[in-house]
Amino acid sequence: MANTKSAKKRIERNERRRIRNRYHLTRSRSYDKKARATLTSGDVTEAEEAIRLAVKELDHAASKGVIHANKASRRKSRLMKQLEELKAESR
Repeated sequence: MANTKSAKKRIERNERRRIRNRYHLTRSRSYDKKARATLTSGDVTEAEEAIRLAVKELDHAASKGVIHANKASRRKSRLMKQLEELKAESR
């Protein structure tokens, strides 16, 4: 347990940040999962919208420092690649 007043404040601050980070991380994962599900459904317009929302959430999480910028970029790239494959199939 913390001995000093400043250490107690730091523990409280870290807990608030942990909860806030958890929110952004969970949200970005959920949107990523929804985008992947729509990609497997085969509907191109629905998949595009889901990917747009997922990209927005990934960018937001990266800007908050919850996930690394390169990780967000990698996930976005993979989603876009799958979308292009879906578009090629539907032609």
